[in-house]
Amino acid sequence: MRQTFLGQKDNKNTLLKKTILRLCIRDGEYSIADLATKLNTSVPTVTKLLSELIDEGFIVDLGKQGTSGGRRPSIYGLNPDAGLFAGIDIGHHHIHMAITDFKGNIIRYRDDIPFTMEAKEECVHAIGRSLKAFFIEESLDWGRVLGCGVSLTGRVNPTVGYSYSYSMDEEHPLDKLFEEDLGVPVNIENDSRAMTYGEYIGGARKKERNMLFINVNWGLGMGMILDGKLYYGKSGFSGEFGHFPLLDNDTICRCGKVGCLETGASGSALHRKILQQLASGRASSLSAKYRKTGDISLDDIFAAIKEEDVLAIEVVEEIGATLGRGIAGLINVFNPELVVIGGKLAMAGDYLMLPLKSNVKKLALNIVNRDTSIKFTKMGRLAACVGDCMLSRSKLLGVL
Repeated sequence: MRQTFLGQKDNKNTLLKKTILRLCIRDGEYSIADLATKLNTSVPTVTKLLSELIDEGFIVDLGKQGTSGGRRPSIYGLNPDAGLFAGIDIGHHHIHMAITDFKGNIIRYRDDIPFTMEAKEECVHAIGRSLKAFFIEESLDWGRVLGCGVSLTGRVNPTVGYSYSYSMDEEHPLDKLFEEDLGVPVNIENDSRAMTYGEYIGGARKKERNMLFINVNWGLGMGMILDGKLYYGKSGFSGEFGHFPLLDNDTICRCGKVGCLETGASGSALHRKILQQLASGRASSLSAKYRKTGDISLDDIFAAIKEEDVLAIEVVEEIGATLGRGIAGLINVFNPELVVIGGKLAMAGDYLMLPLKSNVKKLALNIVNRDTSIKFTKMGRLAACVGDCMLSRSKLLGVL
């Protein structure tokens, strides 16, 4: 990597440069005068710092800004050609890959690559080979990559690069294994937090300083942007929304406990409840496949919803109502500006959202709820991969 301030010890100028990059990541473009005001420093100092950042390749002069009158100031922003970032989102039976430029624009994306992740070193090597092959197939130079982000389901501690689901042992953290293969800095992250950051940075949500992202997939996870920053908690395990002991049921959660919200508001809950109904003889467009194979998939359920299958719609609405109960509690606790619903179950659309909002309105405190918007994800399936890329960038620049 070229010589930049990143290899230097933090001093006043280094910290100011990081702040300039953080402001450009958050807001996009700045004039020298505006940066001087934000940094509470002089125009000559800002001019010198910008000149150095331009020489180092991080910032570019975007030209003159239009004004209603007077001299037009130059504006400055991130240089998209400063380098590339790679993002890999690892599911149980597939991986998604994305490549962004330095500014965060998506260069390439590939989803649903068949892959079974296991706690084996060979799986890490196979993913590394697939990523490099992706670059070759897309005629992109791996030498331009500045960093890589990897997201996985389950509990992940990004500080030590450890996944409680897939790490082999404490002496071989996943980030180091990936770095050995890829030759660039690698950041490991929980998938819900990666989706949260991708939605915040890539989904034009940055004006909302307090945002909760609810990942309703096979499981139920959450990421939090609090005061404009991704929140981790002490050990990096924040956001275990699915294991909030909210329900009065006897269903054993995958964590081994009962009463977890995930057992009533997740893809696994949707799957289980519909199988129970089909086993009892309930009529549905899913009945034929169930009788033939003894099982159905989430994709089968969403196809049935599109066909307006009554059973599928009823169960999704039940899931939405239960999820709304949990989100009402989150709104009372965090008082967020925005709650974003993402993950596979977002495909259910209003069948999920309407009962969800109805329960939030009924159960959340009115004085708190009126300041909160609840919306579906803008980024969709891209969220995790883009979040991986942008987290890798933020960690590299020391601006997270």
